[in-house]
Amino acid sequence: MMGIEEGLYKGEVTQGSACVAIIYHSGYGHTARQAKAVAEGVRHIPGGRSILMTVEEAEGRWPDLLEADAIIFGAPTYVGGASAAFKAFQEASSRAVMASGYLWKDKIAAGFTNSGALAGDKLSTLFQMVLFAAQHCMHWVNLDLPPSNNSAAGSPDDLNRLGFWLGAAAQSNTDEGPDTAPPEADLATARHLGNRVTMVTKQFVAGRRGAAG
Repeated sequence: MMGIEEGLYKGEVTQGSACVAIIYHSGYGHTARQAKAVAEGVRHIPGGRSILMTVEEAEGRWPDLLEADAIIFGAPTYVGGASAAFKAFQEASSRAVMASGYLWKDKIAAGFTNSGALAGDKLSTLFQMVLFAAQHCMHWVNLDLPPSNNSAAGSPDDLNRLGFWLGAAAQSNTDEGPDTAPPEADLATARHLGNRVTMVTKQFVAGRRGAAG
């Protein structure tokens, strides 16, 4: 199984740069910690630049999101779906982005979520994000990690210990604060997502520039 120390994406390192925005909502700080790990993963890739913002900041930062080559969405899973604050951001984007001419068309997209339960219906939140990205005509990038911790040789310290494919999932005990939760395995998985999205974005941007030239 893949341990924490192996959590760096090992895709081909391409030349050039990629600007990746991470926009998220965090009710208690756990998803914020996950978002910061995603941003760390972005910056680990040469040429990777991260823009980290909350959904509450989005109203004044639509130009920053427009500048980004990729946008990674993050939200906690509450009652089987994304938080109300994240949903409000989604709905606001229909006016600020879609109605202005689908300004995020052909950007790279990905997502992450956190909940108190191991499963917690997090897949429902990721599906909502995939559909949201599709409505903006974006290209969704999956996690690219096999499920782990699903055999006698597995460990809770493995990356993708919760076994998700669409995005990075984390679990935070409800009696722990964001200083200790989510655990390091989930943060390493989040860093992997940042690595992967940055690599895919660099490849996509380089290909688009090559085609234009």
